Amino acid sequence: MAKRRPAFSTNQLAFTFDVPEVPRHDGALAGLGRTVSSAVGRIVADDERSRPALAAALSDILDEEVDKATIDGWTSESRDRFNIPFYRLLALVMVTDRVDVLDALLREIGVAALFGDEIVTAQLGHIDRQMAALRERRKKIEQRAVPIRRAEGAR
Repeated sequence: MAKRRPAFSTNQLAFTFDVPEVPRHDGALAGLGRTVSSAVGRIVADDERSRPALAAALSDILDEEVDKATIDGWTSESRDRFNIPFYRLLALVMVTDRVDVLDALLREIGVAALFGDEIVTAQLGHIDRQMAALRERRKKIEQRAVPIRRAEGAR
């Protein structure tokens, strides 16, 4: 039997400025559990640490026990009773520095993630948009503006 293709594609990992679409139709998120499991599997497979070492890192950061068997369950696309809780997914992303995977998962619901100083780049873009709006406002006011003459006649 042929091996099933992972639900999470590595093609989803490249950074993009594309605005993610918000899926609102029936079934838009069907199979999302499998996609999350596949993404967790990608994170774990790509990490240089063994599963027990990764479990130890998660245990340390969360201050709660995470073992290899739990990680095995999270990475199995066919075992839907073992989905990773969101807070543990966030911890996994943090200890593995895989914001790219988190971003790809968030894009499934129309959201994008920025990491660290990437927010500064977003702020620059926002400032540029504000400045453009102010320039446009100034142009409109400039078309209507007349000199203020009150001070000339009053002595």
